[in-house]
Amino acid sequence: MRVLWLTLFIVAADQATKVWVKLTMLPHESIRVVGDLFRFTFTENPGMAFGLSLGSKLFLTLFSIVATGLIAFYLWHVRKGPTGYRVALALILGGATGNIIDRVFYGVIWGYNSLLYGDVVDFIHLDIWHGVVLGSVPFFGGRYLAIFPIGNIADLAIIGGVATIILFQRRFHNALKGEAEKMEETSPAVGAEGTERRLEGSEVV
Repeated sequence: MRVLWLTLFIVAADQATKVWVKLTMLPHESIRVVGDLFRFTFTENPGMAFGLSLGSKLFLTLFSIVATGLIAFYLWHVRKGPTGYRVALALILGGATGNIIDRVFYGVIWGYNSLLYGDVVDFIHLDIWHGVVLGSVPFFGGRYLAIFPIGNIADLAIIGGVATIILFQRRFHNALKGEAEKMEETSPAVGAEGTERRLEGSEVV
């Protein structure tokens, strides 16, 4: 599938920038790109994208591997689906794979932990807003919130892929449904059934 070239590009770009950050920046160092709005800020994240957490680090790594495998399998399953849908899945697959490489290998490569216990390198920092949320706001009231937290190219690819699927969900669903109906019409079983029906009709006549 040609969309896998996009997945490989995302993984390569993600890993190249992370290695550059590891080799040229100090932990928590911040470099201004566009004032305080856009900076490169080097952090290492033991959790999920943008600092979110889900259980232990080992569980998160294994969960990420299984989830990425399922995404790859599903992408193969819809390999004849609409191009936009496959591109979105390829973005998600590339982003997930990029972060898995960090979690699985970075602890060993950079010598700070064992296999499967690495931290994800984050550095893309868009400081749109930060502060304490009003107490009346559900779920987040009274908590400190930073928008946009620090991420990486893999995170951006995942967000882009998910956003594309959400925005064009109905169009993708209709296209997949049409493709499935087309396959059913051209399948041998349906063809045989259609032939049998025609024979039954001729017998009645």
